[in-house]
Amino acid sequence: MKNAADTGTPSGRQSPAYSQSIEITTASELNRRQLMGLTAGLLLAFTIKDSGRAALAAGGPGVVAVNAFVGIGTDESITIYIGGGEMGQGIYSGLGQGVAEELMVDWTKVSVKPVDASHSWLTGGSSGISRHLIAMRQAGAVARDMLVQAAANTWGISTSLCKPVNGSVVNQVSGATLSYGKLAAAAAVLPVPAYGASGPTLTPDSQLRIIGKAVARPDIPSKTDGSAIYGIDVVLPNMVFAAVKHCPTLGGTVSGTITKPSGAIAVVNLGNAVAAVGTNTQQAFQLVNSVKVNWSIPASSKLIDSSLYATQQKSLLANGNPFTVQELGNVAAAFTAPKKVVDATYSLPYLPHACMEVLNCTVNLTSTTCDIYAPTQAPNLVLAQAISLTGLTAANIRIYPTMMGGGLGRKFELDYVTQAIKVAQAVKRPVKLTWSREQDMGNDRYRPSALIRIQCALDSTGNLIGWKNRIVSPSILFQRGAPGTSSDSQATEGSTDLPYGFGSRLIEYVRDPAAAPVGFWRSVGFGLNTFAVESAIDEAALAAGVDPLVYRQRLLAGNTRWLNVLNAAAALGNWSTKPPAGRARGIAICQAFGTIVAQVAEISATSPTNIRVYKVACAVDCGNAVNPNSVEAQMQGGILHGLSAAMFGQVKFAAGVPSVRNFSNSRVLRMREAPVITVSIINSGFPITGTGEPGVPPIAPAVANAYAKLTGTRLRSLPFYPNATMSDD
Repeated sequence: MKNAADTGTPSGRQSPAYSQSIEITTASELNRRQLMGLTAGLLLAFTIKDSGRAALAAGGPGVVAVNAFVGIGTDESITIYIGGGEMGQGIYSGLGQGVAEELMVDWTKVSVKPVDASHSWLTGGSSGISRHLIAMRQAGAVARDMLVQAAANTWGISTSLCKPVNGSVVNQVSGATLSYGKLAAAAAVLPVPAYGASGPTLTPDSQLRIIGKAVARPDIPSKTDGSAIYGIDVVLPNMVFAAVKHCPTLGGTVSGTITKPSGAIAVVNLGNAVAAVGTNTQQAFQLVNSVKVNWSIPASSKLIDSSLYATQQKSLLANGNPFTVQELGNVAAAFTAPKKVVDATYSLPYLPHACMEVLNCTVNLTSTTCDIYAPTQAPNLVLAQAISLTGLTAANIRIYPTMMGGGLGRKFELDYVTQAIKVAQAVKRPVKLTWSREQDMGNDRYRPSALIRIQCALDSTGNLIGWKNRIVSPSILFQRGAPGTSSDSQATEGSTDLPYGFGSRLIEYVRDPAAAPVGFWRSVGFGLNTFAVESAIDEAALAAGVDPLVYRQRLLAGNTRWLNVLNAAAALGNWSTKPPAGRARGIAICQAFGTIVAQVAEISATSPTNIRVYKVACAVDCGNAVNPNSVEAQMQGGILHGLSAAMFGQVKFAAGVPSVRNFSNSRVLRMREAPVITVSIINSGFPITGTGEPGVPPIAPAVANAYAKLTGTRLRSLPFYPNATMSDD
């Protein structure tokens, strides 16, 4: 079965991957609080609407629901205000390039800044650029057209005789020029142009100057010189500092009186935790550790236990009542009399997020206003939570999204923000709340575990004629209120709509009712299912006696796009040549968040505890790379992140207590262990898709496949080295 979305004619850069439209207004229509700190001159506020995976922000009563701005200052400044979160993925450069492209200005003339939560959208699902680029380009085009109209009005000529060139408009009759800064005030009083359904005219692909170019990212200099403001860097006048201590057992709550230690400004009961407030963060850490707390532990907490979970998943795999996620062809017939059957079960553990920057939030709350500074992927959700907790209106609450030292899905959550607001309510002073690393890892929303069985039916020539895939995993969506009568797309993504020619297939999902808290982790379900799928494809290839690359090529016959990526990775990874003595190569491919990624890993090993990955060759097709440097960086980062998790990452539970508390018992790759990574970017002309997450899923199966080729032993459980600590060399 072919994936129609991937085998059709590329639709080009201007065709969005999601349905997008914008509504644009001028600055004069916005209230004063919304405009605070924004530039003078021409300021266009616009609302991006789409039908994508995550909901965009919406303003409260009386608030214009804008989520981005384009500002042309009378001082010649050009500022792009973006409503998405910058967490290292390059959203500032990618979306900024789109606006600069249509404004006809040089990239060096542009600055990019965040806006508060009234104007923000959720940042995740590898959608920051793909979901918003077209709309951002349209906004730039509208600003360009208004500046051109202002110039035409000034000269008394037709707009067709005015040409925008690098921040100025040129009079093609007289040769006179007017800079954007000189035109900004006149443009600001013009009505927003009326366009047809297709919107303003965008630059043709053949004339693009900035999109597709490796431009310097605007967030890098401040990160390099230390001036970037992360959440943990925020300082306010008269601020106090808070630290938290959660119940060591998941599900436990504060019981009885809390003893306030000497020197503490306050101690606050947060339900499942206590906060101590001091004059600096280090003192707050010391104070909270000295707080005497009695905890009430429910009996159900004892059931949060890895040994019980393992038994439960095995039972559900064998006897659980599944949801049928996808069924094509006659699966029963395919397994009636196959020549060979590959039957393998793969297991993946719970994982912590372990963002470089621990959770933190700063709140300045008064009787009439609330300002919140947070490294968050969801400023609009923070706004909604603040409204709920404070009773203030949206117009009186401002959320300042800071740089994030990693998001990885953890900073969608609201627990740390809720705590900071509650502490601010108690102390009635500005407060910065910070979690220690132990609290961060021990109270995570962990990536779900999974137990996945795949059965492959092969005919006498080794063709794959039947495919059964049953997934047992906790449901992220169910824990967030989705009905238990439905499947979970987050648990099954990466297992369905595969372009491989299976003949027939059956994909089933069994919800694991485990109570361990789970959440979105970089690549979500793709990371779980790609490991199983790509390992099973390799096992089928070996059972058929066919080279794993050749086997995939046969299964992908007719799917040019997937084959191009697969073959590019194989060529980059020297698949056709013999590796050095003692080494082997493995290959894997997936499509995650619309982006196709294939990787070849070259390893050496004599046991799972001494796997060494020397090289990883990666090919990626994200439609077209807006900033190739960012795409390459995201592939490299995703590979290293995924490799650390595959080698060492896991969380175990014993009677409700998580095993991971710090990096001392949560091993990650050292710099000397990092492989050489080469990346090939394929610009296919398909709609632009995301790159923040798709680099993660293929690396674990690529390494497992290489290990099987090298040793003859198949690794079906992650992590490969489950007992590793940072003391291991």
